[in-house]
Amino acid sequence: MPALSDLIRAANDWLQIDAIADYPGALNGLQLANSGQVTKITAAVDACLPVIEEACASGANLLVVHHGLFWQGAQRIDGALYRKLKLAMEHDLAIYSAHLPLDMHPELGNNALLVAALGFAGKGRPFAPWKGRDLGLRVTCDLDREELLARVAAAVGGTPKLAPGGAGRVRELGVITGGAGSQIHELAATGIDTFLTGEGPHWSYPAAEELGINLIYAGHYATETFGVKALAERWAAEFPGLEVGFIDHPTGL
Repeated sequence: MPALSDLIRAANDWLQIDAIADYPGALNGLQLANSGQVTKITAAVDACLPVIEEACASGANLLVVHHGLFWQGAQRIDGALYRKLKLAMEHDLAIYSAHLPLDMHPELGNNALLVAALGFAGKGRPFAPWKGRDLGLRVTCDLDREELLARVAAAVGGTPKLAPGGAGRVRELGVITGGAGSQIHELAATGIDTFLTGEGPHWSYPAAEELGINLIYAGHYATETFGVKALAERWAAEFPGLEVGFIDHPTGL
């Protein structure tokens, strides 16, 4: 039965938790401790109440998520937050969150795993710098746009939305999972002709048309299921005997 402290130390090291800047509310790393032992890990995208309820019912004692408990920053512990914390503590459920460190990781990251699922494993080059790190990956390819859309659909298990501002042949593809559509102007300036992300604001669609770039929205949730699953599996590989599961709680966004 592995110690929680050993698992957390290993994940923090793999993901360089302390070295990678993130949004203040991310609070990467261990967000809630348990009594100290782990037998079952459950992964999910969001630390929302339905997910925590299901994790507790499953007997998990470590929940790993991409979006943690404290996105709104300091807040009163009442309402849903109180219920989540109370339920987790009553069931000895620890909660670990990894946002940008997990997006960026070259093996366990959402970007790398999505690029691999599209058939470009090992071909991604870091791009889109932010606070000293590159947020995404860039791939040089020669692919019909409809074929790329089919690959995206297969990878995320859903139908992507296309803003068809660019050419029908994709040659420079940029990928940033999650909600990076608002960065369309600066990313178009890098020379990519197609940008794949999870979602973006309404204005990003006409902006893509005006910039002459294809913008593919594949779903914020759908593009960020990869990393938490991979991290849970990595723990299980490094610490034999751990049970691993995944809670699918899609938002449709």
